[in-house]
Amino acid sequence: MTQRAEMFFDPICPWAWMTSRWLIEAAAVRDLEITWSVMSLAVLNEGRDELPEGYRAMLTRAWVPVRTIIAATEGLPEEEASALRKKMYDAYGQRIHLDGRGTDDLPAVTAEVIEELGLDPALKEAGASEAHDAVLRASHQRAMDLVGDEVGTPVVAVEGVAFFGPVVTPAPKGEAAGRLWDGCVLVAGTPGFYELKRTRDQGPDFS
Repeated sequence: MTQRAEMFFDPICPWAWMTSRWLIEAAAVRDLEITWSVMSLAVLNEGRDELPEGYRAMLTRAWVPVRTIIAATEGLPEEEASALRKKMYDAYGQRIHLDGRGTDDLPAVTAEVIEELGLDPALKEAGASEAHDAVLRASHQRAMDLVGDEVGTPVVAVEGVAFFGPVVTPAPKGEAAGRLWDGCVLVAGTPGFYELKRTRDQGPDFS
C-alpha cells in the first residue's frame, strides 16, 4: 500500500536538505510517494527583531530561491508542480550545500538553476519581485497550519500528520532510511504524540 509524505523545504536550510535526502532514500526502499512544497525562512522570521544582524541579512537573500520556485511552478497541475519544485530544489541544493556556495550570491545560483533546467529566462527576475508572494505565503502557511507554531524547516507531513523534522545527520541510506520512515509512520499514527528531541552536537554531514 502506497504511503505518502509531503516535505516543506526552504532551499537555503542545510537541515532541510539532509531530511530531503533521507526521504529520497526512504522512497527507494518503501512504497512512498513524496510531494515537494515550499516554506520560507524569510516569512517564518518576519518581525523577529532579536535576530543577529548576519542572520537577518541571510534571510533577506533567502527570498530569491523560494520566490523563483513559486514563480516557476505557479498554475501548473500539482503533480507537475511538485516534480519541478523537486528538480529546482535539487539544483539549488547541489550548489548551496554540496558545492559549498552558501547564500552569498543566490541570484547567480538562480540563473544557473534556470539554465540547467531549461526554464524561462525571465524567471531570473522573480527573486526580486513580490509578484508571487501571496502564493508563497499561502504555501508557507499551509505548512504552519499542519504543524503548528514555534517550528522551523523542515516540516514533513507523514500520512497527513506533520512534524518539524526529522533532523538528522548524515542522511540515512538504504534500509536504514526505510526504518526511520517506518518509525515516523508509527509515531504519526499514535494519537496524542507530539515531540521527540535532543540537543544537536553535530553539524550537517553531506556525505
